[in-house]
Amino acid sequence: MRIDPSTPVVVGVGQVTNRPDTEGEAGLADRPEPLALMIAAVHAAVEDCDGAEAGGSAPAGRRLLAQVGSLRVADPLSWSYADIGTLLVEDLDISPAETLVATTGGNTPQALVNSAALAIGRGDLDVAVIAGADCYWTQAAVRRHPDRPLLPWTVQPADTEAPVRFGSDLPGTTQAEEGRGLDLPTTIFPLFENALRARDERSLPDHLNRIANLWARGSEIAEANPYAWLRQSRSIDELITPDEANRMVAYPYTKLLTANLQVDQGAAVIVCSAAAAEAAGVPRDRWVFPLAGADAEDHWFLSHRADFHSSPAIRLAGEAALGLAGVTIDDIAHVDLYSCFPAAVQISAEALGLTIEPDSSDQPGRDWTVTGGMTFAGGPGSNYGSHALATLLARLRNDPGSFGLATGLGWYMSKHSIGIYGTEPATRRSDANESSPAGEGTEIHEAGGFAWADPQRAVSALPQCATDGSAQGEVTIETYSVTFTRSGVPERAVVACRTPEGRRSWAQTTEPAQLELLVTEEGCGRLAALDGDGGIDVR
Repeated sequence: MRIDPSTPVVVGVGQVTNRPDTEGEAGLADRPEPLALMIAAVHAAVEDCDGAEAGGSAPAGRRLLAQVGSLRVADPLSWSYADIGTLLVEDLDISPAETLVATTGGNTPQALVNSAALAIGRGDLDVAVIAGADCYWTQAAVRRHPDRPLLPWTVQPADTEAPVRFGSDLPGTTQAEEGRGLDLPTTIFPLFENALRARDERSLPDHLNRIANLWARGSEIAEANPYAWLRQSRSIDELITPDEANRMVAYPYTKLLTANLQVDQGAAVIVCSAAAAEAAGVPRDRWVFPLAGADAEDHWFLSHRADFHSSPAIRLAGEAALGLAGVTIDDIAHVDLYSCFPAAVQISAEALGLTIEPDSSDQPGRDWTVTGGMTFAGGPGSNYGSHALATLLARLRNDPGSFGLATGLGWYMSKHSIGIYGTEPATRRSDANESSPAGEGTEIHEAGGFAWADPQRAVSALPQCATDGSAQGEVTIETYSVTFTRSGVPERAVVACRTPEGRRSWAQTTEPAQLELLVTEEGCGRLAALDGDGGIDVR
């Protein structure tokens, strides 16, 4: 088969997991910083282009590294670099025409690949490297250490020029939302989880077992993943039973049902044109083709979402990407759904039409991750998606003729990125000039056999919820989140309410009896009273 020379291909992936050694927290100052893990991950991706062993000869990969035209970096969250891209360019001894540092968000790696693939297809770029790393484990260990050792990590001069940014830098919440307690992912994602449970009319125990069953399967997959941070399978009981090592975080989430940020991990992906891959001598069995991608944002702020149990952006982006790749969700053999919390996995799976649970005939659901998910494989800041892609693409290489799908998610189910990959170039895609697979309002761009969809106009045109920040009197509870102290005591509830007119208002309570009610009985759908100052009385 003749391949268009401008066809984008992924030719190298690399991962680094720097677990604690047997000395525990000793020697913290000697542990590598995020920059060092990025460099190691890029070199691993270079070697992967040739299928070389670690530290082995990789002439094809080295040729591509010397030709990098675009370096794209997921900015670390565990250490503040003025411009991590400049440092990486210097240490890799490359001269890219552009260096981009992405804004915060788990959608970042996939969005960077989508953008690079489109640029390559258009002939604007030959070789791109996407990289990222975070070292929250080391940072947390330093905070725990009685001597609080100083980390000799890189600090750039104060006058370092700011990098060119990729992606939206809008804050995740409004000031009014923050004033009502919407301040952290662990506070906000239970809003989605409890809304899902209420919509499906599940009891609290039944729903908890549902999400624990999903996460138990994730732990089994992580056990077989050599790059996973926690390689130990967990039972449902282990996941849902609070104890010293698995405290309650926010109902219904224990620690083992949330993303594990305390990891030291890095990953990198090399994307290039088919012509560049061939000229460099990358073996054909190393090539994986980005077939289609899509990026979209749900109504940005939580107050404006039509509900808390669905994602129109994922649905429309997924429909578009699948349609452009000429496949259905049933054709996808390998899947990785962004997994910061169980709610994200469930909402994504539903939006994509992916069955991840046993059906009524007890047929097993599909695996939703190739890594094990962000609790067990690890959640290194904004860069988990690079690890997901590295693992997914390795799966595809070992399964010729198969298709893979990865999703990324930023902020609070706010921004989304989807990529579909195959071991052969696209041959069944609809003409991009025909009607959009996602319907009216979706822009489609196609170049070099890769297609990218932007359904943002279609998403933005969907109904939004009106708000009432000063509502008083009777309301109906829409959903809620109850956070816990580190000793396992319910501490605060953040409640989304609907007024009789259907407007949304936010409230909080710290009253023990109210908190106890919300973690033992269904709170969604209950009547309550707002006092006008952000307080609520649940009935």
